[in-house]
Parts: sequence; C-alpha cells; structure tokens
Amino acid sequence: MNYTLQIISVLSGIIPVVAAIFNYRQIDKILRIFTAYLIISFLFDVGFWFAPLVGVANDMPLVHLYLAISLGFFSIIYWKLFLTSVLKKATIILSTITLGILLYNSLSIWSYPSISNTAISIFLIILSLIYFYQLLNRQEFVYIEKQGLFWINAGVLFYSAVNIFFFMLLFRFPPEMRAKVYMIHSLTNIIANLLYSTGLLCKPQKTT
Repeated sequence: MNYTLQIISVLSGIIPVVAAIFNYRQIDKILRIFTAYLIISFLFDVGFWFAPLVGVANDMPLVHLYLAISLGFFSIIYWKLFLTSVLKKATIILSTITLGILLYNSLSIWSYPSISNTAISIFLIILSLIYFYQLLNRQEFVYIEKQGLFWINAGVLFYSAVNIFFFMLLFRFPPEMRAKVYMIHSLTNIIANLLYSTGLLCKPQKTT
C-alpha cells in the first residue's frame, strides 16, 4: 500500500505540469516560473524513486541540491508576489537566513537534511501566510477563490504546515514505522499537486 501510494504521489506531479501546458497562454510570468519549478521537482521525484532501483545507496546529496533549488525558486516567486518594498526585503532576509541554514546542514551532505527541510517549511509557512494576508487586504474587489495564486499558495501552505513535523521527527521514529509515517508525506504531496493544478487552470480575473 505504501509503495503504491509513493508511486501515485510521484506521478501526481505530472498533473499540474499538464494543467500549466494546457492553460499556458492564460498564466502570467510568476505562474510560468512556478511551472518551471514543478517540472524540475517532478524530475527530482522520479530520480529519487529510481535511485534505489538502479543501485544508488545514498541519494542525500541530491536531496540537499533539490532543497537549495526549491529555496531559490520560492524566494523569487514570493519576492515578485509581494507588493511592498518592506515585504520584498523581508523575503530577501528570510531567504538569506534559510540559505545559511541549508549551507550549514549541507556539511552533513550524506545525511537526511532534516534541519534544511524544517527551515524551508518555516520559510514557506511564513511567506504563504503573509501572501494570504496581502490577498485579503487588497483595495480592489477580487474573488480570491478564482485567483490561481490563491490555490497555489494554499498548496504551499498545506504541504509545508503538514510536513514540517514529518521532516522534524522522521528519524526519531523506529525504522519499522517510517514507511507508515511516510504515507503522510505522500498524501499531502498528492493533495498539494491537485491544489497547484486548480490554480494553474484558473483564468485571469478582472478586478473592480
């Protein structure tokens, strides 16, 4: 069951990519950046899935690399999303602090980057909550549920908020329990990809 769920989780990464391709003319520059991230993320997920099948005993360096790439993409995305210079500067400061944590954790490059994963989760939770606040306090009237970035931000927040405990505590569980606990990550990844797909299929809405 767990292995099947992992496969479904990996394959679910195709759904938002297909949605972005289908609706490519309707999505803006920020969503296109996010689409590029989704493609890279899917390729990494496939690589992590195949690694043990082809005899790679330790793929942790690739996990560290993936986290660094993720930080770069989301730093750019949220910097572009925020409307005020204060929030843009805050994004730069938070991303710099998070990068420092990633570099420190990469000293143990052959070990699971629990600290890095936790740091990025905190980084994304903070920025996604700020973006929701920005959406809810816009001067013009908008249907936020029809905004593509609303659904994508919801997916980012959901994935990060649920999995932060998974990232923090994974290796504190006995080995025989880790596979069962990993099901939580697989399920949240599937749901997040569905939320991303919803956002990428939204058509631009006029404001009043």
